[in-house]
Amino acid sequence: MKRTLFLHYAVYCLLLSSLAMSSVVLAEGDHDDLDDFSGIEMEDGHGSHGDEGHQHQKEGHGHEDDGHEEKGHDHGGHDEGGHGENGHDEGDDGHGHGEAASDAELNDVQRRLAGVETMVVKHQSLGDAITAPGEAMLNAYRTTRVTPRTPAQVTERHVRLGDHVKKGQRLVTLSSVEMAEAQGALMEANVELRRVTKLGRKVVSEKRFVAAQIAYQLAYARVSAYGMAKKQIQSLLKTGDATHATGEFHLVSLQEGTVISDDFVVGELIDPGYVLMTISDESVLWIEARLTPEDAARTVLGAAARIQVGKRWIAGKVAQANHTLDETTRTLAVHVEIGNRNEAVHPGQFVNVFIEGNKKQQGLAVPVEAVLRGPDGDWQVFVETAPGRFEPKEVTVLSTLGDQMLIEGIAEGTTVVSKGAFFVQSEMAKGGFDPHNH
Repeated sequence: MKRTLFLHYAVYCLLLSSLAMSSVVLAEGDHDDLDDFSGIEMEDGHGSHGDEGHQHQKEGHGHEDDGHEEKGHDHGGHDEGGHGENGHDEGDDGHGHGEAASDAELNDVQRRLAGVETMVVKHQSLGDAITAPGEAMLNAYRTTRVTPRTPAQVTERHVRLGDHVKKGQRLVTLSSVEMAEAQGALMEANVELRRVTKLGRKVVSEKRFVAAQIAYQLAYARVSAYGMAKKQIQSLLKTGDATHATGEFHLVSLQEGTVISDDFVVGELIDPGYVLMTISDESVLWIEARLTPEDAARTVLGAAARIQVGKRWIAGKVAQANHTLDETTRTLAVHVEIGNRNEAVHPGQFVNVFIEGNKKQQGLAVPVEAVLRGPDGDWQVFVETAPGRFEPKEVTVLSTLGDQMLIEGIAEGTTVVSKGAFFVQSEMAKGGFDPHNH
C-alpha cells in the first residue's frame, strides 16, 4: 500500500513540474504561440482582428494574462465599430463596401445606353387579375371564306398563300356549264329589255315591258348567285356578244386581308360550298381563354386584358363571352380582342391571358419593371428629383395585372423610372455608372 501511494505521489509531482515548464515557455517563448490563443478567441467573434492583437502584443501589451484578455475584448468592440484606426471603415474606403448611395446621376449618353425611360404617374383603377392560358385565333368578324356556288373547274390562280389582298381583287378563275347557261340567259334578257325600252310605252304593252324587266332581273340574280361579280357582269353585257358567254368567271376578295389558306390545285373540279380560300384581317385577332364559371362571372364585356407573348405584352379587351360550358373541360370560352398590326401573334399560338376583374382598386399605375426590391427587401421605385438625378422611394404594391402594377407611397404627378430601373439601382449599388461595364 505504501508503495502504491509513493508511485501516485511521484506522478503528481511530475505533472506539477510539466505545468510549471509550460508557464515558463508561455512567458518567455516566441509570440507566435499567442496566435494559437487568438485563434481560439475567433470562436467568440474576435478572430477578424488576430493580426491587430498580435501587433499590440509586440508593443508590450500582451505579456500579462489579465492585460492580454482586456486588450482582446477591446478589439472585439473595435470590430463592431468597423476596424477603427486601420482605416477600414466601410463608409470611407471609397470602394462601395459601405451603405448604398442615396441617389444616382446619369447624363443623356448613359441614359440612352442603359435604356432608362421615365413617366409621370397618375391615379388609375385596376381590377384583380384573372389568369388563364389562351390560344390565338382568327377574328371571325374579320374573316371571309371564298367558295363557289355552282359546280366549277379551277382554271387559274391569281394569288398565293400568305399574299395580302385588297377588297375586290381577283383571287381565282373558274369555269362552269351552269354559269355559261346563266350568262347566255342574261344576255338574251338584256337585249329584250333594251328593245322594249327603246320602243317605248306607247308601242309596247305594259305587260310585255314588265315581263322583260322580270326576265332580266331573274337572269342577273342567277349569274350573281353563281358567283359572278358586278363588274364582270357589266363588262359582259357591254360586249353584246353572245360568244363571251363561256361560263368563265372570277371569284374576288370580299375584304382586305391575308390569304390564310388555299387548299386547291388548278384543274380541280370543285363542288358548291367547297372553301377555296380563307381571307382574314390579322391586324385584329381573338385570344380564346377558357375560364371557370366563377372567374367568368367576374368578367364583363369590354374589360381590359393583357396578353403575354414570350417577353412581350399586348393590350386587349374582352369582346365575347360564351354562355355554354364546354362538355369536356367544363369551362367557358372568353374572346379577348387584341391589335396585331405587326403580326406579333399568329393563329394557333399559345399565350398567357390576364383579364381585369370587376373588383376595382385605386392607385398609381406603373409598369411592373419599374418596381424593384430594395436592399432591405421592400418595394421601391426611382424618382427623378432633378434632370438626370434619381432617388429610391419605398412604395406599397396594391395589385398587379399582367405588366401593370398599382402602387402607393408617392404623390400623383411624380416622375419615376418606367424602364431601366435595374440599371439605376446598379448605379447606386456600385457608386458609379459605367455604360461599358468597366
